[in-house]
Amino acid sequence: MSYDPKKEMAGQQLLDKSCLNEGEMDVAVPAPSPKLCTVEHWKEFLCGGGSAFCNILISYPLNKLIFRQMMHGVETKNALFQLKNEGLGYLYRGMLPPLMQRTLSMSLMFGVYDECLQPLLKQNVNPYIAKSVAGVIAGCVEATLMPFERVQTLLIHPKFHKKFKNTADAARHIARHYGIKEFYRGLGPILLRNGPSNAMFFIIRDELRQRLPKQEHVLYQSIQHFLAGACIGASLSTLFYPLNVVKIAMQCELGGPHRTVVYGFRYVLGQRDWKFTNFYHGALLNISRAFLSWGIINASYEVFRKLIYC
Repeated sequence: MSYDPKKEMAGQQLLDKSCLNEGEMDVAVPAPSPKLCTVEHWKEFLCGGGSAFCNILISYPLNKLIFRQMMHGVETKNALFQLKNEGLGYLYRGMLPPLMQRTLSMSLMFGVYDECLQPLLKQNVNPYIAKSVAGVIAGCVEATLMPFERVQTLLIHPKFHKKFKNTADAARHIARHYGIKEFYRGLGPILLRNGPSNAMFFIIRDELRQRLPKQEHVLYQSIQHFLAGACIGASLSTLFYPLNVVKIAMQCELGGPHRTVVYGFRYVLGQRDWKFTNFYHGALLNISRAFLSWGIINASYEVFRKLIYC
């Protein structure tokens, strides 16, 4: 039989293809589409963003009430009285920045976390170290969105009610008169809050997933996810509550020198009779808000995950 180089080359090309041999039949395995891989990467971003959107629409009035307690160090009754006197027209004032910020923030939190975690796990890094690193990175990336928090703080503060008409007006004023740096006033407390709290959230959430009993019914699954997220969120929110108080105190100023976290902490402490417990004015409502918010976020995240990954 004569040697035919063309036939040998064709045979080699056939061997190079991914095939499954079923008896004498060659079944070609299609290569994954790059488009499908891209969509797969964005699924966690979509799940996180959708869960935050649902949360803000439901919990914004309670968030505003807690903000007033943080800002003025007053009891719940006094904060309610302030909001009542301002009227319903101001109740949802300033909602657009947190709606945009939280939607993008949660999208980054879940998406960036997953993008960082998977490569670390593939390199056989200890799961707890991998989750901690991924959580801190996700928290730092989230901090890039803090201009939304900055504008929201100014819009909610009563002394700026007449100064700024809306979100766009406040943003233009800051950019024109103070520059980009003013949008990042209070960055220190946000970094100290975001990174550790994200890492702790994902680690505790995964531990609970492994230990809680599996629920077959959809309703029971949703309740379990809600309670798990609510308990984790309420605990972490309370733990990092003083940093939020310092952040708000720093962001209530417009212009002037940018203070350090230590200076902000001492300033607030001095304003509150040098009692650390006075940092926790509004903490009970904050626990209620965090319980509700993180319950909604965790439960709706799982719903979105089922819908998107199906």
